[in-house]
Amino acid sequence: MDPKYLLVLAVIVVLGWFAFGIIFNIRRGEAILRWIQKGLPRIGERTSFRWLGSSVAEMVISTARKPFRRMETLIVMTPRDIPWMWLIAALQGRRDTLIFRAHLQTPPLVNLELADPAAWTGRLALKQGAERGWESQPYDGLTLMAPRGTLDLAAATLARLSAPAQKLSQRFWRFSLRRDAPHLELHLAFPDRQKDADQFIEALQDLARAVGEPSFVSQET
Repeated sequence: MDPKYLLVLAVIVVLGWFAFGIIFNIRRGEAILRWIQKGLPRIGERTSFRWLGSSVAEMVISTARKPFRRMETLIVMTPRDIPWMWLIAALQGRRDTLIFRAHLQTPPLVNLELADPAAWTGRLALKQGAERGWESQPYDGLTLMAPRGTLDLAAATLARLSAPAQKLSQRFWRFSLRRDAPHLELHLAFPDRQKDADQFIEALQDLARAVGEPSFVSQET
C-alpha cells in the first residue's frame, strides 16, 4: 500500500480516537456531575465549576455548611483522547476517580495517609509520605502511613472512622487526614448512579463529623 495512504489512515485513526475520547469523557463526567449535584445542596451552593482539559472537572463550594468550611470535588478520568496517554495510564493502573478535598470546621488531631499501592493516586501519596520520613504499616490490605511515633494513634483513628467511612465507600484508593487544610481528602471509584446521591452525600457529612470528634488526644510533637 502507498505510504501516503497509510499516513492518511493513521491521521484519521488518531483524530477519530481523539474525538471519541473527548466526547466519552465529557459525557461520563457530566453524568457523574448531574448525579452528585442532587446531593450537594446538603453541603452548600456550588460557587464555581470548570473543566480542566477534557479529563478533569472541578466543582467548588467555597462557603459550605457544617461540618465543612469549603468543599472541592474533582472528577478525574482516564485520558482517553490520546492513544499513547491512555495506554500509559492503563499500565499505571489509572482509573476514573472521584476526589473530595474538604476544609473542616474542626480539623483532625492526627496526620495520616491510608492508600492503595496498586492505585496511581495511592502510590503518589505513599511516595510523598516516605519523602517526609513517615512510618508505615499494612492496614486492611492497604498501607497506612503517619509521622513517626503516631502510627498507633493513626490506626486507632481509622478504627473509629471505619463505620462512617464504609457507609460512603467499601474501599478508598486514598484516605488522607491533615491538621492543615485540606483536612480530609478522599479518592474513590465513581459511585453507582443507581444509588441515592442524597444518601451518598449524607454519608460524606457523617464521615466529616466523625473526623472532627475529639475522641483522641494527639501524640504528635
